[in-house]
Amino acid sequence: MNYKRGFASDNNSGVHPVVLDAMSSVNKGHETAYGNDPYTAGAVKKFKIEFGESVEVFFVFTGTAANVLGLKALTENWNSIICAETAHIHCDECGAPEFFTGCKLLTVSAPDGKLTVRHIQKHMHGFDFEHHAQPKVVSLTQATEMGTLYTVEEIKEICDYAHNHGLLVHMDGARICNAATGLNVSLREMTAGAGIDVLSFGGTKNGLMYGEAIVFFNPDLARNFKYVRKQGMQLASKMRFIAAQFNALFSDGLWKKNSGHANRMARLLADEVATIPGIRITQKVQINGVFAIIPPEIIRELQQEYFFYVWNEETSEVRWMTSWDTTEDDIMDFVKLLREKVK
Repeated sequence: MNYKRGFASDNNSGVHPVVLDAMSSVNKGHETAYGNDPYTAGAVKKFKIEFGESVEVFFVFTGTAANVLGLKALTENWNSIICAETAHIHCDECGAPEFFTGCKLLTVSAPDGKLTVRHIQKHMHGFDFEHHAQPKVVSLTQATEMGTLYTVEEIKEICDYAHNHGLLVHMDGARICNAATGLNVSLREMTAGAGIDVLSFGGTKNGLMYGEAIVFFNPDLARNFKYVRKQGMQLASKMRFIAAQFNALFSDGLWKKNSGHANRMARLLADEVATIPGIRITQKVQINGVFAIIPPEIIRELQQEYFFYVWNEETSEVRWMTSWDTTEDDIMDFVKLLREKVK
């Protein structure tokens, strides 16, 4: 069996040893179920330290659940949600946002994955018209599915525009830790500080076994969310095992160490492959993803050694993701193979 660390996804990485130790440390005795335990209370406190005392935090199992249930809390089923056509909620969640919220997704073309106010404006019509799904939420992904980043100022501009027009803003933060380290800003600065209403906070891609969090910056939006989470089948009975992971992630700067390392490995990979003739990097390398166009005839051979995904078959664009456990040797060995295959 091939145990090489590939470049398919940061979901493929293992669990950080500190996180595993944290889970093991709470595996003793009995604790009250459904989050009524001291470990969950401690994890919520850590989120409040990072994001502000007024936030409401709810733990769930998966990123799709965090996105879908977070959006459901903001909408009625006659609403619409504006997002980039590359958004995970549009491309990679099997219609779950539409199925569970009843809302229509309104997409815009954004080659770099980033929405702008101009993009949003094209869908700002049909208000109070009963034949038209009513725009209610703008959903941003930070970092985007293309590996690019919104600046704090860009997020604030979108939030200000949305709020001035009666809309709310959701952030898919599956790689929010990578984004914060990439921008060298605090988690609070680019969320609560920029006007985000609800955040899906990702942990799985940054060294956790499983577990995400839904963070409400306006407590009023979370008033009935405990029922939404239960109906959404995301209320963990042994929640302390999710909470323990977040306690570890927010201790001793582990979230920064993990995401910072993954980002550095992506920059190393980009720097190395950029010197190979016949390869063109297509997006800014701002987090732990490298997008590149490579000769199509070598893709299958490369994948047999180091698995990765083809992003766009028509253009032969591939995506290489690095992780908290990617090593420099992984990068250099892959680059060596890549040089050999490119004739």
